[in-house]
Amino acid sequence: MADKLTRRQFMRDSAIAGAAIGAGIGFSAGAAETGKILNYNPDMEYRRCGRTGMMISALSLGGHWKRLVKIIGGSEPEGWMTTAIDNPKFQKNRHDVVTRCIERGINYVDACCREEILAYAKALKGRRDKMFFGYSWHILESRFEEWRSAKKLQQGLDEGMKEAGLEYVDIWRISLLTDSIRHTEAEVEEAVKALDWAKKTGRARFIGFSSHHRPHLKKIIEKHSEQIEVILTPYTANSKLVTDESGLWATLKKYDVGWFGIKPFASNSLFRGDSSPDSPHFAQDNKIARLALRRILCNPAITAPIAGLISVQQVDNAALAVKERRELDVKERAELDEAAERAWASLPPNYQWLKNWEYV
Repeated sequence: MADKLTRRQFMRDSAIAGAAIGAGIGFSAGAAETGKILNYNPDMEYRRCGRTGMMISALSLGGHWKRLVKIIGGSEPEGWMTTAIDNPKFQKNRHDVVTRCIERGINYVDACCREEILAYAKALKGRRDKMFFGYSWHILESRFEEWRSAKKLQQGLDEGMKEAGLEYVDIWRISLLTDSIRHTEAEVEEAVKALDWAKKTGRARFIGFSSHHRPHLKKIIEKHSEQIEVILTPYTANSKLVTDESGLWATLKKYDVGWFGIKPFASNSLFRGDSSPDSPHFAQDNKIARLALRRILCNPAITAPIAGLISVQQVDNAALAVKERRELDVKERAELDEAAERAWASLPPNYQWLKNWEYV
């Protein structure tokens, strides 16, 4: 049914939600009527995504599918992601993972490149009403010089949504350069114009940015507080919240911005095994994954960590973390700290920047 909802209807619904928030109507997991939570499951926790008013499952599905060949077989040659989306085994895997997410009450998926957007648009076909869709077609966005004007960003959004068969997206978060301070103020202004246009025309219900540069992102939110409703940044089991005015969270709290965290498992560096079901480290890696999610969820500032889950079993394991006791005991903290230290030491060269997110 949700596939048939029009852009005009979502513009209407978003306006109603905005009016409620402006009138001072509060939203919280405890106060929200469960019937109004998308894909509600009593075994899942839901958190308010800033002033969007959306209640998001405390565990969300990330678009990445690293190590998926360990589940479906095959290899990962160069360009594998592009060819995978036409692979029947891949399509079944993504459909099954999304199905289990829906069964577990997970209601948000974040896709950040062409292949992910096409894969999840297909996996959600006919059941779009069960999950919010976060969108970033990064090669048609500000990371690439030719796509930094508002006009080109608008063009890229329309082209991407058309190819994916999407009438609207719930969140369009433009991917800035990982070191976003390299963007000029004019380039950021152009991106904000495009985001504003997308919301006003009903293409995106809510809007924001993703960036790996905390101070710059903080400044962007402060300058464009009326537009920026959601951000996406790294946030691992090693991350620690800075609560004073120097921290990013102070700005998010001031302007009521939703916050999604990527790389909760430090690009799989937390684990000893290779994610295959017959790995000798299978049970221990499952435990470490749950410990990491529990630690992250101890921070009420995070709307949801986004985990790249590659099997139904991984969905079940991650969902279990939400039900388990939140605070880690002494033994569990020591176990996770050891894994996190090992992860920091074994980060591949292209992920060393994660260490910059130890204090947020």
